[in-house]
Amino acid sequence: MTEPMTAPADGADEPAGWEAVVGSIGPKVRALRLAGGLTLQQLARAADVSTASVHKVERGEMVPTITTLLKISRALGTPIRHFVEDSGTEPVAVHTRFGDALAAGPVVLTGSAERFRALGTAARLAPGERRPGLRRPGELLLVVLEGEIEVTIGGTPFTVTADQSLHFATDAEHELRNTGDVPADVVAVDVPST
Repeated sequence: MTEPMTAPADGADEPAGWEAVVGSIGPKVRALRLAGGLTLQQLARAADVSTASVHKVERGEMVPTITTLLKISRALGTPIRHFVEDSGTEPVAVHTRFGDALAAGPVVLTGSAERFRALGTAARLAPGERRPGLRRPGELLLVVLEGEIEVTIGGTPFTVTADQSLHFATDAEHELRNTGDVPADVVAVDVPST
């Protein structure tokens, strides 16, 4: 559960209006999708909605119906309130408790993409599970809490076990795979280039 610690923003006494809330849905969906290492097609399949709909929501070209937003929020493992909370205050810090929540899917550890550049997630990979990485300018720090994963970067494999980390540039093709017999708990901090 993410608990933002907030301080009043300039003009915080005035309501932000529904436009600001609706306008923030797309960036929040995109940030969570990227944090989970999902393509548009993978999220659409998991949510049982069309790829075009996910793309339009992310770009702000379409306001999702409540049903579509519920499906997307479930597929991303995030409560629907995350997408519709009024962001009239700027978080000073984001404090996240994620222990048992990993069993339900990836957990976002960081604040909104509008406020913070780094995007942190915690995820549990089942034995044999693969997750393709998003190839783009930036960097990724992986920390394995439990289990073992193999990270292949540009064709070179790296084995990362519990209490180890791997930091690399994301402009090369990369993939994560749980090579062990037990689930692997991984924290990923993704920092896109500006």
